[in-house]
Amino acid sequence: MPDLLQLQVHDLEVEILTGIYSEETHLPQPLRISVTADIDIPERFAPDTPLSASKSYIDLKHAATDGLPKDVHFTLIEGVADHIADTLFISDSRVRRVEVRIIKLAIAERDESIGITLVRHRR
Repeated sequence: MPDLLQLQVHDLEVEILTGIYSEETHLPQPLRISVTADIDIPERFAPDTPLSASKSYIDLKHAATDGLPKDVHFTLIEGVADHIADTLFISDSRVRRVEVRIIKLAIAERDESIGITLVRHRR
């Protein structure tokens, strides 16, 4: 099994147009998004290894925030997760797997986490 590095960005709060029901479709919904990306890595990371041998966390954050279209309504949050995964796969051929967890904050009543986790592998 090859070695890999998991980059993680957790608990980003983002407002996205999403939802099925009429009360959800006209205003952005607050989501909490976490992203993990598995990437191919060199055999070793020496003290002077440049960033180009890894990947910037900012790329993951961008895919889950500014990389999401603000004028598109996603019927399902699964579509939001797929958009994030696609963005990361397109941006770097070393990305092998992406896991996106999305929590719908507006429907929680007692601090429960209601949402999805989507895992995509590079094909």
